[in-house]
Amino acid sequence: MKRNSFILFLLAVFVVQGYSEPKKFTFSSDHTSISMSKGQERTVLTGNAEIISDSIDIRADSIELFGHDFRYALCSGQVTAIDDHQGIKLITENLFYDRDKKRLVIKGYAEMIDQKNSIVVKGSYFESFSDEKITLIQIGVRIMKASKDSTLTARSEFARYDRSNNTLDLSGMPVVFKDNDEFRSTRITVNLDTDEITLFGKVSGTVTSTDNKGTNSP
Repeated sequence: MKRNSFILFLLAVFVVQGYSEPKKFTFSSDHTSISMSKGQERTVLTGNAEIISDSIDIRADSIELFGHDFRYALCSGQVTAIDDHQGIKLITENLFYDRDKKRLVIKGYAEMIDQKNSIVVKGSYFESFSDEKITLIQIGVRIMKASKDSTLTARSEFARYDRSNNTLDLSGMPVVFKDNDEFRSTRITVNLDTDEITLFGKVSGTVTSTDNKGTNSP
């Protein structure tokens, strides 16, 4: 059956808040379909679908809500997730979100933009835990960080992004390019505050010297 977005909004507030402490969770869309079959309660939002939970705002072509108090959300189509508190934006085509655990999973190509650290991360699998400020990225990971003074790019098959400590932990044939220098190792960590690179295991690299023209030799 169809419900307009205003009625659905009121339903969300009533069901989620109940008689206990209110939780911030709202949703809306152009069109909605509600199934109330016992044990299979589901709400499907289509057309400008949006959910807002805590600090995360997710917009998609279609969002399916299910579970107790609409705990789970399956988002598809053109999906954008924005966490204003952490300064994170995710762009993808498929996304799963668990509101209780604040866990977000993407299976498929996605881009993550970290506005606070001026970083863009690309990969084909993302798993993010908001409370722990940890994001795991896998399969064809690409990372780009640009600042006024230098440029840093990296490739690997696995990456662990720790936003609490502002560090990247790369494994799976990792390689890091910093300006004109190249570093390869079994495992590489990058401190995003200082751009310090630490290499573990078998190490190789290429460092390009800077010519100091106009200086006299000793």
